[in-house]
This record gives sequence, C-alpha cells and structure tokens, in this order.
Amino acid sequence: MSRFLSERHTALKPYVPGEQPRDRQYLKLNTNESPFAPEQEAIEYALAHARSYELYCDTEAVALRQALAERYGVPPECVMVSSGSDEMLNFAFVAFGSEARPALFPDITYGFYKVYAEVNRIPYTEIPLEDDLTIRLERYAGRKAVIFLANPNAPTGIFLPPEDIARLAQRSPDSVIVVDEAYVDFGGASCVPLTQRYENILVVQTFSKSRSLAGARLGFCVGCPQLIGDLQTIRYSLNPYNVNSFTQALGVGVLRDEETVRRNCAAIVENRAYLTAGLKALGFVCTDSMANFVFARHLRVNGGALCQMLRDRGVLVRHFDQRRISQYVRITVGTREQIDRLLDELRAILGGL
Repeated sequence: MSRFLSERHTALKPYVPGEQPRDRQYLKLNTNESPFAPEQEAIEYALAHARSYELYCDTEAVALRQALAERYGVPPECVMVSSGSDEMLNFAFVAFGSEARPALFPDITYGFYKVYAEVNRIPYTEIPLEDDLTIRLERYAGRKAVIFLANPNAPTGIFLPPEDIARLAQRSPDSVIVVDEAYVDFGGASCVPLTQRYENILVVQTFSKSRSLAGARLGFCVGCPQLIGDLQTIRYSLNPYNVNSFTQALGVGVLRDEETVRRNCAAIVENRAYLTAGLKALGFVCTDSMANFVFARHLRVNGGALCQMLRDRGVLVRHFDQRRISQYVRITVGTREQIDRLLDELRAILGGL
C-alpha cells in the first residue's frame, strides 16, 4: 500500500473473489456462475432498446423497475436496481448501519458483509452458526440492528423458510432485516411477499445466477417505499448513473422470457441432485444445499488440499480458510458433462490416496 492510504483503511481486509484464471482453460466450478448463456433474444432486445450511448442512462431505470414490479407483483416504487447485488448490499450498510444500529450477520456467510461493515466503519457482530451449520434466528431477535441474512446461506446453501424470517421481523421491529436472495431461485421461496407486510424487511436479488447475467452486473431490491427512498438517497449521493443503458435493457429482455429462466433453474436443481449423489457415492458429506452449488467435505482429504489437487487437474472449485469449514469445498453445479468430468477427476484423486 502507499503512504497516502487513509489510516482508517490500513487494516482493511478486502473481499477475495473467486479465481478468474487466464493461464489455461479450466473447468470452472468455483464462482457459482450459470452454465447457461443468456438467451439471444434478450441480447437482441437490449441492442434494440438501449438508449443512445452518447446520452446518460435513465437514472430511475423506469422500464426495468416496471418489469420487475410486474414480475414480483409489487408497486414500482417498491423496487430499486443496482450494479450487481453487491452494490445494493453496500447501499444498505451505508443507509441503515450506525453506532446505534450495528450490523448482525452469521460468522459463516457471504464474505462481503464483514468488508462492507469495516469499510463503512459500522460496528458489527458475527453470530456463530450452529454445529450443523444452520442459522438460529432466535439469536438475532429483539435487537436494534441491521441484520444481513443470505438465504440460502453461502457457502453452506442452507435455506430458512420465509415464515421464520417473518417471525424475526415481528420480534425485531427496530431492526432492518436484509434478506440476500442471490440463490433463492434454485428451490427456495422468496421473502418478496413479506416486504408488503413488514416495513423492516428488504429483499436483495441478483441477475447473476438464475438469469445468467453475472458479467452484466445487475441487481435489485424490493422493500417498502420508505426503505427504497432511503436507499435512493444513498445511491444519488454515491452513484446516480449506476446501471448503464445496455444492462437496463438487457434486464428487461431477460424478464420477458421467464420460461427460459425457470427451465434453466429446473435443470440446475436436477443436476444438483445428480452431483450430490455422485459425491456421496465417493464418500463425501454434503449440506442440504438449496443453491446452485454443493458444499461438501471428504473424511480422508483436507478441503484445501483437494481444491489444489483438482486445480492441478484443470478443475476449479472454491475453498474457504475459516476453521469450521476448512474441510469443505464449494462446487458450482454445472452441466451433466461438467459434473461427470469432476467426478472422474475425484475418483482418480481418491483412488491414488
């Protein structure tokens, strides 16, 4: 770092994204991207409907917000869009976190929560998962806080029913509950309907996973108009032109073809079961994932060592250094062909031990 970096950031540990290698071709099962490309019709729609690029994009993203409102059955004033869901999560930390309302989130969850708390100097508490890696919501209840819950959780994939989150909202009227639903389309039930009943629930989603637009960087949230107004204040104070014209139009194009999204999600759910069964046959233990990845550990192989051995064979999976999950690897659900190759490589590795 340079001598000019502000002293308040010298201890900051930035988020480490999944590897995007350039040294060779890999089977890439490490960053939970979709194995399916976006439909060509959506791209053609974006090319035809994006605003002229010499002009600034629509800061209100009217067409996209209207399309999202129709898709989720909420008023447009309850929707806001962002450059990926990560930006929306940061807006939420800035808007709602403070000394008087610290952040709460699990100790094993999406790594950006801790980074956003620290970079924005918001006090936070990491609440340990249970021994079975589940979240016990009673430990969050009755506080004045901003609560961040990835649902399904990452990297475990374990899902919380919306009715449990509704009870948390009832018991914590002075808390804002941010439900990060990046993976909800792979078998979970969304908390979006709860946003119309509870003023303290904000749901954040992304187009990166189920809608195959990880490279486009498009996210959105749904909440009561007052919460959305707070977030809009932060957005206009930081980055009012945050979603470019092409991405806005591309989002509308994808929303016009929800049947393809549902079909892709069904295929991933089916492949998840296939991958899980294959891993268990090789002696792996897996969490009950409801995401587009499987979280698994083998009783004879360290997770970090397994990750490296797979990498040496041209297969990327994700490993985390946290003590309680260091034996696990997170494996993105790919196509059947990709899964078969992964299982073949694992058989070769395990057979040589």
